[in-house]
Amino acid sequence: MILVTGASGFIGTALLAALRQGGHRFRPVYRRGNADGADGWVVVPAISGTTAWESHLGNVSSIVHLAARVHVMRDSAPDPLSEFREVNVAGTLNLARQAALHGVKRFVYISSIKVNGEWTSEESAFGPDDIPKPVDPYAISKWEAENGLRQIAAETGLEVVIIRPVLVYGPNVKGNFLSMMKWLDRGIPLPFGSLHNLRSIVAVENLVDLILTCWRHPAASNQTFLVSDGHDLSTPDLLRRTAAAMNRAVRLIPIRQSLLEAGANLLGKRDVAQRICCSLQVDISKTRQLLGWQPPLTVDQGLQNTADYFLTHEAG
Repeated sequence: MILVTGASGFIGTALLAALRQGGHRFRPVYRRGNADGADGWVVVPAISGTTAWESHLGNVSSIVHLAARVHVMRDSAPDPLSEFREVNVAGTLNLARQAALHGVKRFVYISSIKVNGEWTSEESAFGPDDIPKPVDPYAISKWEAENGLRQIAAETGLEVVIIRPVLVYGPNVKGNFLSMMKWLDRGIPLPFGSLHNLRSIVAVENLVDLILTCWRHPAASNQTFLVSDGHDLSTPDLLRRTAAAMNRAVRLIPIRQSLLEAGANLLGKRDVAQRICCSLQVDISKTRQLLGWQPPLTVDQGLQNTADYFLTHEAG
């Protein structure tokens, strides 16, 4: 039995579909009691350092921990780091300790590439064993959770697997990726024609496949993995490929990166500009070699699946 937290989220929904298709037994955890009940779901309204998990861990051999207080562009909490720590650190470690006590064998933790840092320099890529450089409260909390999980693994024998995804996209994606597709659908001219950055991205189908691999592969135990589609794209290339998948024309205006960043700073959108303009590449050679894993989908297949869903459910 696999316990899946964050089951109603973007990644969680895709993971449950894959588990269901594979005939695997799983127990999804939701924050609210609005699931259909077909999969033996349970409700845990809040995840913290005091959450009681005992009644939900019966017959559970593995946990995939997706639930988290997620990164937001403008956090209104008086002390964001404290808020992130309560859920992402205390909540995660509390679940792991109780899991170890109840005989759970493996704990797959979905962390974030932000643990490595915010961007990569030219001709460089993050690796799983690089010195972490988390910057914001969300990334710091994810890094602290990773450290705590490694300590619990050393003390209890719980097998911990850490996955740090890059930007995840796919059917029903939200956030900036959805905004980008809406811009393309409306034919809005975009001022990104002069960018020459490179960014790693990962289709949700590829991430789910790696999660399932890490759940069962013996060599994954107590390892950290990075994941991507294995094909990095510049922002203009991503826009062109996504537009092609949507059968839309794309209008890219060549504006210097320095001007884009200056304008974003004036509008209080520095973080958005960083994600659009800067490079962030990851090296997934360890993931490929140690696990024998390859992304099942190419980036164009992933973008086509994303575009098809958008055109059916979101366009217009």
